[in-house]
Amino acid sequence: MSTVRTRFAPSPTGYLHIGGLRTALYAYLYAKKNKGKFILRLEDTDLNRKVEGAEEVIYSTLKAAGLFYDEGPDVGGKKGPYIQSQRADTYQKYADKLIKNGGAYVCFCTKERLEELQELHKTGATKYDKKCLALTDKEIKERKKAGEPFVIRQNIPTTGTSTYTDLVFGDITVDNKELEDGVLIKSDGMATYNFANVIDDYLMDINVVMRGTEYLSSTPKYNYIYKGLGWDLPTYIHMQPIMRDSSHKLSKRDGDASYNDFIKSGFLSEAIVNYIALLGWSPKDTKEKISLKEMEELFSVEGLSRSNSIFDLEKLKWLNAQYIRELELKDFLTLAKPFFEKLDYIKDYDLEYLASLVQSRCVTLADIENITKFLTEFDSFDLNLLANEKNKTDLALAKKMLPDLIEALDKGFDDFAGTIEFFANTHGYKKGQVMWIFRIALTGSLVTCGGASEMAKLFGKLRTLDRLGKTLSRIK
Repeated sequence: MSTVRTRFAPSPTGYLHIGGLRTALYAYLYAKKNKGKFILRLEDTDLNRKVEGAEEVIYSTLKAAGLFYDEGPDVGGKKGPYIQSQRADTYQKYADKLIKNGGAYVCFCTKERLEELQELHKTGATKYDKKCLALTDKEIKERKKAGEPFVIRQNIPTTGTSTYTDLVFGDITVDNKELEDGVLIKSDGMATYNFANVIDDYLMDINVVMRGTEYLSSTPKYNYIYKGLGWDLPTYIHMQPIMRDSSHKLSKRDGDASYNDFIKSGFLSEAIVNYIALLGWSPKDTKEKISLKEMEELFSVEGLSRSNSIFDLEKLKWLNAQYIRELELKDFLTLAKPFFEKLDYIKDYDLEYLASLVQSRCVTLADIENITKFLTEFDSFDLNLLANEKNKTDLALAKKMLPDLIEALDKGFDDFAGTIEFFANTHGYKKGQVMWIFRIALTGSLVTCGGASEMAKLFGKLRTLDRLGKTLSRIK
């Protein structure tokens, strides 16, 4: 049995979309599960749509997601080059062979005639009428010699049906009358995507083609190319799209987030990969948090869904929070550092300790700003926050308590817990009253990333006493 070879073949026309990343992930997992090879090829025949820097983003994104390809433009391999535009001189000889075998023909029809055909159909259909199929070799030769521009079209039967097998959807049958004699080689000599795709897959020994269900009905066109050149068909696995909602696909054209967008928004790569894996595939044990290594062992075509999957941002957030909470503190700090560095107001604090306080409260790393925002809002906080019905505190109690509390902490700050306990007992306060007034007077916030003792440690003795004094001075 030949080695399984899958490929991911994106166009560098924009940054890597989540749907594209999932296609790459499934192709990677299928190859790994079957001890095969995963190949990256860039299909850039549409040079007008190429985006500067998109190639590098594709490389870096796949690697950041853990999808290391065995062959590709930047890692090399025996079947290169792996960029389609660098293979431009590859396709003509196969088009010529296809013509010889009756699977293609030369077409001289002008743009104007094709527009007339479209107008005749009224429906907007552009199906070509095979007019140039009747040209003799002599006519073709003379018209070429005269310098007439031409394309090479595929010759698809007009009757009968075409059937192939997909590993997810089973046997797929398409009426040949629904297929068009599409262009294989354009008038400038460049191959179209549809043609180059097949030739490249064959020459790179790609024997498992994984792609979206939008290709289900057009796959027979590719199969006629394979058959016309005397080649075996690959194994097909078509996947349902990821939907934004019940009727709209995720799309970079509509501004839906790319992998890098999610990373910049504070999501972890492992969580993103984990979540998109489950958008169309169900492991047998119905486990939701699953590592890439585990996926390599568990992935199966039987688990792929025939139904659309809807992207649920809240589910991704939930999963991301699980990953964040399970990180070692040093790893969390490394990942969170860019988010901390954006916040000038934390530069004087113990970053490692602050990280230990916020980690369990983060859903995404971007939450760090909201969680720590209270550090910047002290000077004008609402003094009424000092009043708490449950603890029976009010401004009068705070005004009475704070001078003595400041004095007690000045002497016994290093034993914060013991000092608070002794202070409450000595002055006849309930501990909850002391802790409430202390935390609010220190932070100016109802919501903090820790309790009173954690806040004391975070601010340190000098800053704590200074803040308590400023709060006291504001109470009338």
